[in-house]
Amino acid sequence: MSPALIDAKSTESAAPLKPTSILHRTPWKPPVAVSAEGSYITLENGQVLLDSVGGAAVACIGNGHPEVVKAIKDQVDKVSYVYNMQLSNQPAEELAKYLVSTGNNAFELCGFVSGGSEAMEAVLKLGRQYFWETKQPQRKNFIARQLSFHGNTVGTLSLASNPARRAPYEAILNHEVFHHVSPAYAKRFQKSDETEEQYVERLRQELEDKFLELGPDTVIGFVAETVVGATSGVVPPPKGYLKAMKSVCDKYGALFILDEVMSGMGRLGTLHAWETFGDGIAPDLQAIAKGLGGGYVSIGAVLLSKKVADGIRDTAGYWKHGHTYQAHPVACAASLAVQKVIQNEDLLANARKQGAYLSSLLRKRLLAPNSLAAPYTFDIRGAGCWWGIEFDFNDPGATKVDLKGQSFAITVQQRALENGLIVMGMAGTASLDGTKGDAILLSPAYNVTKEQVEQIVDILVKTVEEVIREHLQ
Repeated sequence: MSPALIDAKSTESAAPLKPTSILHRTPWKPPVAVSAEGSYITLENGQVLLDSVGGAAVACIGNGHPEVVKAIKDQVDKVSYVYNMQLSNQPAEELAKYLVSTGNNAFELCGFVSGGSEAMEAVLKLGRQYFWETKQPQRKNFIARQLSFHGNTVGTLSLASNPARRAPYEAILNHEVFHHVSPAYAKRFQKSDETEEQYVERLRQELEDKFLELGPDTVIGFVAETVVGATSGVVPPPKGYLKAMKSVCDKYGALFILDEVMSGMGRLGTLHAWETFGDGIAPDLQAIAKGLGGGYVSIGAVLLSKKVADGIRDTAGYWKHGHTYQAHPVACAASLAVQKVIQNEDLLANARKQGAYLSSLLRKRLLAPNSLAAPYTFDIRGAGCWWGIEFDFNDPGATKVDLKGQSFAITVQQRALENGLIVMGMAGTASLDGTKGDAILLSPAYNVTKEQVEQIVDILVKTVEEVIREHLQ
């Protein structure tokens, strides 16, 4: 579908939204999509949207790719479902082999689940099982970071530190075995008199101090998003950070665990985010999901290093965890097809190329001296097909923008939708209590074109300036 077919004004004559029987995740009723092709989505009122965020960094090759559609149809004709405690299936075996073989020698085994939260829940249980099997039952504590997000189950909410998501459930979260240290968020929390190396060393020492406080032999592992996703808005680690954190884990025999549910499987232009930002430091356990199935199916996975795999294979010999739809044949067939499309069409190279172009246009348009957005554009960061733009309205030298208690990022997200573009707006990204900060996330498909990149930036900048102009004092 041509970008020219997007009608930014089509909502002006849109039909009223129909009542819904769905308990939605938003205080507003989202529009209903009725068809999609590539990165374009058509709503029931006829409006066509350019999806520049892939849902939530999920639709990595867009909608309707013929190879994936064929794989799904073919697998339904062969085997639609078997229970993974009774039977394995061919696409699951092939996908696991592919993921292990493309892991840069970091992984030995793979286990499947049905999404990102399940993957992180499974990571927690695998970490515990590993130490149970290796006769270290005293290990029960996990250390994660503030301003992190690891899922929406009770367990993963306890692990994470996203104030808004946790707030209604604090009374039922586990505060005894889940602990937190500072985020690796240099733009906000590095001291003015610190070098990058000193900042990393301060964070390393904080993690070691937490180990010592809890008892080093009681810690299962340290858990981090390789690149922080929606909670902070695409925040990569400082140079040397992951290596420093892993050194603490290795020193005390704990596991180094990475959450790449959002950042992995090609999103940053390499298959794994640690290959881009991790100084080559691979984890002991890793969770993946979104880019694995590309939105065609519900799927997630856990990747195990040889150390963890051996610790389990040499004792129990099996994974003491599971769900009904684990290793689903259709999900695995679709995911394998998605991964082959990425490989065969060289989409990681395209992600790096178009991502660099997207970055250059964002900086040129938002940071230009004559840009209405320049005084409020705090940071532009990311790589590949994942970018975050952070806005800050607290600069005393800038003209005041009065949002009347509304989130700038969410306001931009809603206005962008009216203008024909899907973006992700996140509030509360810049303070530990979740009360300050606005970020817009862009995560286009890996097969995004140069023309689509230009259109994304055109509509986004127009939208940002519209909202600012309307709220200037």
